[in-house]
Amino acid sequence: MTPGITQLSATELAKWMNSAQSEAPLLLDVREPWEFEVAHIAGSLHLPMGSIPSALEQIPTQRPVVCVCHHGIRSQQVALFLKSRGFNPLYNLSGGIDAWSREVDPTCPTY
Repeated sequence: MTPGITQLSATELAKWMNSAQSEAPLLLDVREPWEFEVAHIAGSLHLPMGSIPSALEQIPTQRPVVCVCHHGIRSQQVALFLKSRGFNPLYNLSGGIDAWSREVDPTCPTY
């Protein structure tokens, strides 16, 4: 576990998103365009991993950021990069969109 980057399970993220008592996180989906087309969480900001360094101004700094990918590996790398650029608080969706599809939203396709 990396200090400053909290790992969230899909069910923890769903509870957070449905809570009216806390600030809604920004979901930053860092997968490739074709992956995003197959499955994504509604309301996600889609910025493929390779575009992140040149797109930092598109990521709000005033909200918690949850990084999302297919299984949680690329999103963890992006979270580490964002941490090095001063973003905080940062979260990683452990298990990625795959876990989301299996544990929270079975209508979200797996691939």
